Amino acid sequence: MEKMQFKAESQRLLDLMINSIYTHREIFLREIISNASDAMDKLAYIALTDDKVGMSRDDLAITITRDEKNRTITVSDNGIGMNRAEMEENLGTIAKSGSLGFKQAMEKTEDIDIIGQFGVGFYSAFMVASSVTVISKKYGEDTAWKWVSDGADGYTIEETTKSAPGTDIIMTLKEDTEDDKFSEFLQEYRIRELVRKYSDYIRYPIRMEISKSRKKEDSDDYESYMEEDTLNSMVPLWQRAKKDVSEEEYAAFYREKFFDFEKPLRTIHTSAEGSVTFKALLYIPGKAPYDFWSKDFKRGLQLYSSGVMIMESCEDLLPEHFRFVRGIVDSQDLSLNISREMLQHDRQLTIIARNIEKKIKSELTSMLENDRENYEKFYAAFGRQLKYGTVADYGAHKDATKELLLFHSNQAGKLISLKEYTDAMAEGQEKIYYVAGENKDRLSKLPQVQTLKSKGYDVLLFTEDVDGFIPNTLMTYAEKQFCNAATEDLGLQSEEEKKELENKAEELKGFLTFVKETLGEQVKEVRLSSDLGSHPAAMVPESGMSFEMEKYMKRMEPEFAYNVGRILELNPEHDAVKAMQNAMTADPVKAKDYAQLLCCQAQLMAELPLEDPAAYTELVCKLMV
Repeated sequence: MEKMQFKAESQRLLDLMINSIYTHREIFLREIISNASDAMDKLAYIALTDDKVGMSRDDLAITITRDEKNRTITVSDNGIGMNRAEMEENLGTIAKSGSLGFKQAMEKTEDIDIIGQFGVGFYSAFMVASSVTVISKKYGEDTAWKWVSDGADGYTIEETTKSAPGTDIIMTLKEDTEDDKFSEFLQEYRIRELVRKYSDYIRYPIRMEISKSRKKEDSDDYESYMEEDTLNSMVPLWQRAKKDVSEEEYAAFYREKFFDFEKPLRTIHTSAEGSVTFKALLYIPGKAPYDFWSKDFKRGLQLYSSGVMIMESCEDLLPEHFRFVRGIVDSQDLSLNISREMLQHDRQLTIIARNIEKKIKSELTSMLENDRENYEKFYAAFGRQLKYGTVADYGAHKDATKELLLFHSNQAGKLISLKEYTDAMAEGQEKIYYVAGENKDRLSKLPQVQTLKSKGYDVLLFTEDVDGFIPNTLMTYAEKQFCNAATEDLGLQSEEEKKELENKAEELKGFLTFVKETLGEQVKEVRLSSDLGSHPAAMVPESGMSFEMEKYMKRMEPEFAYNVGRILELNPEHDAVKAMQNAMTADPVKAKDYAQLLCCQAQLMAELPLEDPAAYTELVCKLMV
């Protein structure tokens, strides 16, 4: 038996791979199983043209054997095996991949899907193993070979015996006297967990003896026994044709994979071929996960490459505005990094992400148009996320989301889309009217809303913080400008009416000055308005930010928050305003009380807090007496 050294500055490179390339030691089992799958792929390919193989794909399998006493895990396959030269080439030369070489040779005639392409996966075993023994017999040869290494001082190869072609990889786990962190990989439940997590869709059965119990005959006692069990499901749902998968199967897969026991609202099963080939199985949930609005929530889709899980949550495949979607993407065409734990950012990834975004938008649009009840259920859970996606990144993604938004309609008394709003606009209406506040019932009673209602114009009632930012992001919809009914000119006056109001303001200039001086710093300005309908007064922001934005800034970024200037608008035709005018001459003290009273009432209508509620109460009582 001859002792040989690794090639390519083995120890330094091996240390690098063990300690730097892989971030999770549990990955080792995925890599060893993937190599076994590759070996069986090679033999299955040969069997297609060589009758002497004497076995079909159905005869191929991977077996995992645990030996807790000797601290070993053995992964066995009945694939093509290796001879001595191949052991030296593939195991003695780090980063030399036999799988990649096989694929390159076969690509000239047929596209062969081989997982291992870097030749380093085998060495991940040394993250958990103090030594690794490989016993292999190549198909078509009589001699078997044994390769042994502790990962530090080279390796040995010697002749051995093995009855059938294939490979056994025997890993002796490291010992840790303080905290035996490696023994977990000897536990039945842990191996089952890792196989289901990373290798569930390897196309060959992965078997292991599982401890079970049964009732003894003629007794109430139970006895334990061992039975070989298949750990993986092999054929992933997304690889099957849609017509061959039932709704029950889709729902069961969703429950099992994503731990949500509520049936998803929609399932998207799609595939693409061309410059990038991939399959995807996506779900639109019916409710938000408990941590959806927290920083701990991880968006992204599970990413598989040829049935092997590469990433638990690939954020790059799912845009932020659709972060609620759960699902899986499987592609052979992605450029993986050397550890297969991460993606290299490339054109293929971008193409897949763009395709998935279009599919999700199309499905949501279909639900909105054809299944309104379920769409509104979805919107109750995730509508706010669509709104955040609309305003994020300065509106960069608004075209993907704006058609999906819903708002409360004052006229219809229900949620409507922007398209439904504009399609139902009254003749002559040129603006999309909205008001923002905390409660839609109170908003519907605002003076400006009542005025618009009397004209037959609908008003959208914005009740969420993010709503107020949407008009500034979209600017227009269907070539119609957005108009904040509580802060902007409603555009209802003719030029003649505007001129008449200006003359009226000039006529009542002294009165307006009196009210402003009475209220002092409480308001920036007092002016007349013809948009108040049957209401005497209204409080509106000076310009720019609305009162709702002011409240939002105070909650979220108090260091940058400031008070928006308050403007008191008065309705010159209202009896209460006329009473204040008359009192200004007859009883100036009472006129000042009236001014303060209307100011407080306008604040309350605008959902603004009173600085001194007690003083307001005393004022009301004083005027009553």
